[in-house]
Amino acid sequence: MSEHGFPQGLRGRADPSAAQKIPKTIQRPIHPFPRRLGCRPEEPRDVGKAALLEKMQPFKGGGDMILSVTFEKTTYNTIPHKFEAGTPPIAAMIGLGAALDYVSAIGLERIAAHEHALLEYATEQVTALGGVRIIGTAREKAAVLSFYVGDVHPHDVGTLLDEEGVAVRTGHHCAQPVMQRFGVPATARASFAFYNTFAEVDAHVAAIRKVQKLFA
Repeated sequence: MSEHGFPQGLRGRADPSAAQKIPKTIQRPIHPFPRRLGCRPEEPRDVGKAALLEKMQPFKGGGDMILSVTFEKTTYNTIPHKFEAGTPPIAAMIGLGAALDYVSAIGLERIAAHEHALLEYATEQVTALGGVRIIGTAREKAAVLSFYVGDVHPHDVGTLLDEEGVAVRTGHHCAQPVMQRFGVPATARASFAFYNTFAEVDAHVAAIRKVQKLFA
């Protein structure tokens, strides 16, 4: 609850770039009303506090979210079914389970070590280019490299890198206040994962160098 008595929500996003930062299961609630993207089907009440969910009205209508409907009244189903109208995302949950098994077999520590090594190498190589501003330099950050090339708009950078076979994200990344803080309209962002290689980092740096030459 907030200081004024309003319920607050916290959404947990299944982000691969953050996987190595959360290797252990949360042992105690860290928020009054937590939610998470992947929820085990045998733990339906893990999506939030039951008392608050019971008071909430369904936001979507459909099959299996009601117990009975008459002209006089509608009785909603118990949680979590009240909020799960229609066919549940069965394939998504199976896929999530397979993905978790896959990364667990590799080992989160091995993944973290490789991704950190890629990030350090990429940061060093991009910094050596000159004229490239790296946004976000926290010591323990995930393996993402946000950058701004001279006066070139990140959308143009992304298009040119794409022509070189290098995939990056461009835009404000759902963080416009951060963009305002750093005085940029957007950034280009490279995300490194356990399947990336140092050779791909070299290709990324070479592509940035081509962008600099084109706009020189």
